[in-house]
Amino acid sequence: MRVHYLQHVPFEDSANIGNWAKANEHSLTKTEIYKGQPYPDISDIDMLAIMGGPMNIFQYRDYPWLKNEKVFIEKAIEKGIKVIGICLGAQLIADVLGARVTQNPYVEIGWHEVTLTKAGTSSNILQDFTKTFTAFHWHGDTFEIPKEAIHLAFSEACTNQAFQYKENVIGLQFHLEYSQESIEKMLDNCSDELIDAPYVQNKEHIRKNYHLIKSNIELLNTFFKYFL
Repeated sequence: MRVHYLQHVPFEDSANIGNWAKANEHSLTKTEIYKGQPYPDISDIDMLAIMGGPMNIFQYRDYPWLKNEKVFIEKAIEKGIKVIGICLGAQLIADVLGARVTQNPYVEIGWHEVTLTKAGTSSNILQDFTKTFTAFHWHGDTFEIPKEAIHLAFSEACTNQAFQYKENVIGLQFHLEYSQESIEKMLDNCSDELIDAPYVQNKEHIRKNYHLIKSNIELLNTFFKYFL
C-alpha cells in the first residue's frame, strides 16, 4: 500500500503512523506543506493521512497553503482512497465536507478519556476498541459532525471526538499516533498553550503517563487492521 501524509509544521510528523507503515512494508511518502512542497498525483497514493498542527483551518493570511490543501483533500475523498485526519487534519476534513469548525468550549491537552457513542461501538472499524479508553489530546478547536457522517466518540471536554464518512474517511480529534518524542516536541514548541484550565494538564502530569503510549499504539494498529 502507498501511504502518503501531509505535514503542517516540522514538529508534527507521521510518528507511529509512519512506524506502522514501515512495519507492514507499506511505502511512506510525505508532503511538507509548510515548505511549499508539491502534492502527489492522487492516483499515486492509496491512503492519505492528514496530521495535526497549531494553526486553525481558516488562518489563510498566515498559512495561504490551507486553501490548496483543502482542494487536495476533497479530491482524495472523491477519489475514494482511504483518508484519515487527526486533530487539525480531522477539522480540515470536516470543513471540506461542509461541517462547521469552531473553538471548543474547553482547551483539551493531556491524557483524557474518550468514550464511543452507540454508533461507535457498532462500527466495524472500531470493533476491538473498548467503550472507554484514554488517548492523548492537544486542541482548542472542534468540528461538527458532517452530514452523512457517523458520530463515533466523545470526551467530557469535547462532544465530537471522531467521525466516519462513508467507508473511506475517518476524522479523529485525539492523537493515537503520538510517540513520546512527538509529545516532547509539542511540549517544546507549544508549551505556551499549557494554561490553567480544567482540561489542561501540566508537563509533569503528561510525562508521568507516558506508559499509556503503548496502549495507544495498540489501538492505532487495531484501527488500521479494520480501516484498510
